Amino acid sequence: MRLGGSERGKARDAMTDSPLDVEPLVKGMTFEEMVVGSRFRSAYRTVTETDLINFITLFGFNEPLFWDARNAASAGYEGRLCPGALTYCIAEGLVIQSHALHGTGMAFMSMQLDVKKPVVVGDTLCAVVEVLESRPASKGPRGVVTSKVTVYNQRDEEVLVYTPVRLIRGKDDPAVN
Repeated sequence: MRLGGSERGKARDAMTDSPLDVEPLVKGMTFEEMVVGSRFRSAYRTVTETDLINFITLFGFNEPLFWDARNAASAGYEGRLCPGALTYCIAEGLVIQSHALHGTGMAFMSMQLDVKKPVVVGDTLCAVVEVLESRPASKGPRGVVTSKVTVYNQRDEEVLVYTPVRLIRGKDDPAVN
């Protein structure tokens, strides 16, 4: 439950057992709140050279296409090409940073992913999330939510689309209340 100013004060006054018995500032959405057709946009984030180097080094993407700008140019790319996996990770980070799943996300069950256009260092990305399906799970106070996450660059071009299926807590889950 999201409380307004006066409701927060009343709720805080009613909770006297501990100084930490206060409503959290950030609370994720339950599956019931994830209504089919609803959408939100994440913040924006610019991909840096440091992002690229750290990602390809940490995860072993030692392909010349990503290390060598001349190699990427010989394949028809302009700029420092980023792996699609990096684009996905940045987008998923933007979704997580929106706090839509904060404390309510339980499991990432599956996904379909399509890379639409290359992303290069200097591109600025954002993600638009649209709920495609939201239904109760087979057991417990939780639901299965399928969404479509479309990642856009600074030119409003689709660069990546993925469709995650997640297990999300329901409003009756004790961890939500």
